[in-house]
Amino acid sequence: MKILAIDTSSKICSVAVLKNDELVDEINLDNGHTHSENLMPILAELLDRNHLKLVDFELISCCTGPGSFTGIRIGVATVKALAEVNHLPVVSVTALETLARMDASSKNKVAMIDARNNQVYMGIFDENYEKLEEFMADDIAQIMEVLKKYQNSIFVGDGAVLHKNLILENMPDAEFCDFNEQRASFGGKIAYQKYLKNEVETADSIIPMYLRKSQAERLKKENR
Repeated sequence: MKILAIDTSSKICSVAVLKNDELVDEINLDNGHTHSENLMPILAELLDRNHLKLVDFELISCCTGPGSFTGIRIGVATVKALAEVNHLPVVSVTALETLARMDASSKNKVAMIDARNNQVYMGIFDENYEKLEEFMADDIAQIMEVLKKYQNSIFVGDGAVLHKNLILENMPDAEFCDFNEQRASFGGKIAYQKYLKNEVETADSIIPMYLRKSQAERLKKENR
């Protein structure tokens, strides 16, 4: 099965081609341009250098968030269009699931994404990548209260990097993943496993995962 995986939930615009759960090729771009500028050109480049067309794919993996509000919208809208035109099934994966997959140890994994203003998105997974808590979006101080019962975990994501000192103050045995950047290939691997479980969607059914309102929405509410 050929899988096209797209992840625009972070500052990196990432597109990958997989055969089942094996990576074939991937482009990850962070050049200061917007995802709306980068996504289609790197998709075209990836297809061209692997001598592929969209009709060759049997599944699209879409990272639906949480993360950059604008980036998520661009990625989801693009996947919707590609899936609709090419009659392709879609599998949604979250950025927190994707980050957790970057660690292969037997420890609990804490995926943490910086949401700015001292806030983070967080997901906690066991060694088999099963979710241990509902995904959270909250102030890091509140997050730490939840994390205290998960000592000796390994942390991954830019939120973990940003708040490393605070985490170590509260969890001295915490470990940190060496690699913390979003990659579409990890989402593609998850998508294949979900496909085997028949967790498949359509172009119409995929929606962004935000976990919290955008800054513009929050300011509008505060100014009422």
